[in-house]
Amino acid sequence: MKSRTDKLVEITKKFSEECSNQKARLIEENKNVEFAYNPLDYAWISHKTYLKKYGDLGATKIIMGMNPGHGMGNTGIPFGCPEKVKNYLKIRNLKINEPKKIHPKRIVTGLECKKPEISGKRIWGLIEEIYGAPEKAFKNIFVLNHFPLWMFNSSGQNVTPDKLSISSSKLIFEECNKYLMDVVNILKVERVICVGKYASRMAQKAIKNSDVHNLTIEEIPHPSPANPLANKEKGALWKKIAREVIENR
Repeated sequence: MKSRTDKLVEITKKFSEECSNQKARLIEENKNVEFAYNPLDYAWISHKTYLKKYGDLGATKIIMGMNPGHGMGNTGIPFGCPEKVKNYLKIRNLKINEPKKIHPKRIVTGLECKKPEISGKRIWGLIEEIYGAPEKAFKNIFVLNHFPLWMFNSSGQNVTPDKLSISSSKLIFEECNKYLMDVVNILKVERVICVGKYASRMAQKAIKNSDVHNLTIEEIPHPSPANPLANKEKGALWKKIAREVIENR
């Protein structure tokens, strides 16, 4: 019988392949998208390590983000601020490949990326404050993104999945929703805590079109510096709100 970890690795690899197959069409049908990286592909060794280390420790809550930023884009780990990935999650010394087509302003340097990701630093920092070591944290939570692709326009600016045309993104969003519900079923998750309003909307749609019952969808503000609330009181207000939701039984 397959372990939960084996199942997670299997469905995530398949999910990655399905999304990679749709990259070319997304670029062709969305004039605002010039590049689409799939960290689950070129950083698979890192993400697989994450699944194997932390995917079967007993989590009953998912913390779900929207899509990769430069943290996961470099490390392959959701909200993957390189410092936190190496020092907190203890995922180190792995060779991260590069996407085949790279924007000159969006070079992938892997786990050695020097640039911090504030959102990831805040999320993983709070998780550590609440639970302590990752071996204990992942008995309670599991972290993932709804949409796996890191997309940019011709200037190298981020393009978030809500900026995709409805017709071109229908199939990939269906895959994203299916993946979320598959993870929920494998881990027997009771709560999905969504990071930001967009992630919350996606989770609501996913559960509406599934046969999953008794799943609670909750929301915390996004910790990005682009969110004014996240910067109030030097991040203390965001932390207070997020902590109350995450710790709520």
